[in-house]
Amino acid sequence: MPRSPRRIRPAAVATVAAALLVLPATTAVASTAANSSWPGGSAVSNADDSDVLGGNMSGLSFQGADVLWAVKNGPGTLYRLVRNGTKWKPDTANGWSSGKALRYRSGKGDPDAEAVVATPDGVVAATERDGDNDKKSALKVLRYDVSGSAKTLTAKAEWDLTADLPKVSANDGLEAVSWIPDSALTAKGFVDERTKAPYNPGTYPGHGTGLYLVGLESNGMIYAYALDQAGGKYTRVASFASGLDSIMELEYEASSGKLWAVCDDNCGGDSTTLAVDAQGKFAVTGTYDRPSAMPDYNNEGFAISPTCASGSKQVVWADDGNEGGHALRAGTLSCG
Repeated sequence: MPRSPRRIRPAAVATVAAALLVLPATTAVASTAANSSWPGGSAVSNADDSDVLGGNMSGLSFQGADVLWAVKNGPGTLYRLVRNGTKWKPDTANGWSSGKALRYRSGKGDPDAEAVVATPDGVVAATERDGDNDKKSALKVLRYDVSGSAKTLTAKAEWDLTADLPKVSANDGLEAVSWIPDSALTAKGFVDERTKAPYNPGTYPGHGTGLYLVGLESNGMIYAYALDQAGGKYTRVASFASGLDSIMELEYEASSGKLWAVCDDNCGGDSTTLAVDAQGKFAVTGTYDRPSAMPDYNNEGFAISPTCASGSKQVVWADDGNEGGHALRAGTLSCG
């Protein structure tokens, strides 16, 4: 949804004093170190036709190189986008031409879908509230079956994380979701904060083959969950700071093993990368400016193509504000 006025970062003169504070483990701390330049091309281009998708586009996820899933947060809508030359357009098959309305597992409501990720379990969205009751926070993760031609999609599974996460205002909740396979986590020695031991997928029967990570806008924190794929049950496995004041998107880059966290114009379009460190915890490995040629749009979605060509990958941003009549912009990220 449209953001509140931009947050002002702490002044540099406060850095020493802040360093003396003992902060709670779940408090996100933004780095005061200088950012690095965007690790790809400086140029970006419009990646959709004019006034096709409109405003409120909020999350993106590649499925292979030629399908891009996108969600709109008001009304809650899922789009299946396909390549159209250098741009992306709504798929015209199976009822996708105008997107599909989303519903909760009850078949009711208007999920304020802020993020999406395509996984082996299905297409999964994260929401911060029900658009039919938009004064109340409702931090939920929803899984959808995207086969078939129905124009409305009812969640096949639903996880209400509200009670497990910090209390936030209705428009300050879940803005990001990603998925990391168990094999990648165990290979890096990821530690389960609940058990204080190396993560063992067998501890969580029925959770599928990976963990879901969600990002909370209000504090820039990331929370990792084992979600029982029957729906309802969940277990928090870890939580860690993104290195950003606020978070709008998460994207796992399998080829590098990095988790990307992205902020919008509240943070000047900054992004961070995180990886599992020697202690088995996710830690920030880099902080980057947006591409120099891209204005400070209200970018709430970000996705990285899995395909590398001539040393770079396509990346796509979703602009909630639909500036200039365009919701999508594309750029490049260096491979490796």
